[in-house]
Amino acid sequence: LRYLGYNIDDLVENCTFEEVMFLLHRRKLPTESELAEFTKILRSERHLPQGVIDFLQAAPKDALPMEVLRTGVSMLGLYDNRGGDQDYDLNEERAIAICAQMPLMVAYYHRARQGLDLPPVREDLSEAAQFLYLVNGEEPSAEATKTLDVAYIIHADHGMNASTFSSRVTIATLSDMYSAITSAIGTLKGPLHGGANEGVIHML
Repeated sequence: LRYLGYNIDDLVENCTFEEVMFLLHRRKLPTESELAEFTKILRSERHLPQGVIDFLQAAPKDALPMEVLRTGVSMLGLYDNRGGDQDYDLNEERAIAICAQMPLMVAYYHRARQGLDLPPVREDLSEAAQFLYLVNGEEPSAEATKTLDVAYIIHADHGMNASTFSSRVTIATLSDMYSAITSAIGTLKGPLHGGANEGVIHML
């Protein structure tokens, strides 16, 4: 498995998930200053519209997280009234924002269905550490953070798989970014794609 020519083993060994995100968004590994700026932008997007938060709190407690995430991403599009569905720079901003917002939605729903509030969002933690902190309500260990960071890297890109294909079909119709990602999540949910992981958990 290679990301833009880089072997996945080398990326896992030498990079953080944020560096890999930069690689996938910008088609090159970042310099130290580029990574700092990218990380700052990514962390600044750690917020959700109140309407989406209300939905996550009101969603059925037995709903599948992937169903909630799919609907949440679609709802994000309702609150983005900037237009410019074909504006490259604006869509790059949207893509980075969605990457920052999806973990928030998963964490909000996970805690809401347990009757728990979400801890205050922090901007001083990495993507992996932030998610674990939000889910568990306490700052994670370095080992737990590294484990999730590696998992994020390994799952970041698998070329033209089913969900990537469906998102590209959607965006190729000149639809919007949120619709494309919603299509991808709906496809990923299927038991013959990402949903297979859920089957493994049930089996175990």
